[in-house]
Amino acid sequence: MGGGPSGSYGQSTTTGKGTSLVKPVMLAIVGDSAAGKTTLTAGIVRLLGDERIAVVRTDDYHRFDRAQRREMDITPLHPDCNHMDVMAQHLRLLAAGEPVIKPVYDHKTGGFAPPEYVEPRPFVLVEGLLGLATKPLRECCTIKVFLDPPEELRRKWKVQRDCTERGYGTEQVLAELQRREPDSAAFIRPQREWASMVVRFEPPEPPDEGFSVRMVLRPTISHRDLIDVAQKAAADGCKSISVELGRDEGHPADLLRIAGDIAPEETEYVESLLWERMSFEHHLRRDDIGLFLQGTRLRHSDSLAITQLFITFHLLNQAAEHAAEAKGR
Repeated sequence: MGGGPSGSYGQSTTTGKGTSLVKPVMLAIVGDSAAGKTTLTAGIVRLLGDERIAVVRTDDYHRFDRAQRREMDITPLHPDCNHMDVMAQHLRLLAAGEPVIKPVYDHKTGGFAPPEYVEPRPFVLVEGLLGLATKPLRECCTIKVFLDPPEELRRKWKVQRDCTERGYGTEQVLAELQRREPDSAAFIRPQREWASMVVRFEPPEPPDEGFSVRMVLRPTISHRDLIDVAQKAAADGCKSISVELGRDEGHPADLLRIAGDIAPEETEYVESLLWERMSFEHHLRRDDIGLFLQGTRLRHSDSLAITQLFITFHLLNQAAEHAAEAKGR
C-alpha cells in the first residue's frame, strides 16, 4: 500500500477538441428508505469537500410525483416508477467525465424542482434506492456499498425521519412501510448481492452507547487498504476493531467490526492511522463527521465517523490507482 493515496485524485483524458475531461471514481451507496444513506453520504462529502465530489441522488429520477404515485398505486421503489434508462445514461456520461442536466425531486413537496447542471468531479457519489438495480447502473460504479441495517431499526429510523422532517404521522408512515414491503423484497434487498461492501449498523447496547458497525468486504474488489489499517489498529491494542475472514451468504468475505462503545482514545488512534495515509489538506474537526439525527437532536457516533473515513480512504486509494494506471499508459 506504500504511503497511501497522494495528490492526484482523478484521471484526465483529452477529447478530439482538446477539452480535458475528469474521469471520476464512482461510488454507489444503496439501501432501502431510511437505511442511513444520506447520513453516511454527508460525512463522506464533508471529508472530501464539495470541490472534489458530486452527489447524484437516484430519487431525482422518479417518473411520477407523489400524487400520481398515489393515484396509480405504485411505490417509488418499483423500477417502473423511475426513469432507469435516463439514470444509467447520466451515470455513464459522468463516469466518462461529461456533465449532465439532471432532474430534481423535492421530497418536501412530493413534486419536481427545476433541473440542475452536474459537472463531474474527481469523485461521484450515487445515492439512492435503485443504484445497483440494473447491469448498466452497476457497470458505472467502481465501489458499491449496500446499507443493511436490521429491519426493526430501519423502520424506527423511517418513522423518526418522516414524522420529523416530512410532516407525516406515525400511522401514515407505518401504513406506507407495509404498502412498500413487497417492492422492498422484490427490488431493493436483492441489490445486496451486487455490493462490494455491505455496511450494517446495529442498535446500541446499552441504548446510550453508539452504533456498532459490521462491514462485509467482498473480494469483488481489493480491500487490502482497509484491512491493513484495521489489522494494525487491532495489533496495536484497539480491542474495539477487528477483522477476520468469514462467510457472507455462503461466500468468503473479510468481516470488519467496529464496536459501538469504542473508547475515545481508540477512535483517535484509528483516525490518525487513516489521516496519515490520506495526504490531502483538510480543516475538519473530529466532530465534523459521524453526525446523525436522532429525532430533532444532532448526535455524534465514533463508529459512524470511522466508517465514513474507511470508505473515503478506499475512494482515495482507487483514485490513486486510476492515476497510476493512466500514467503508465
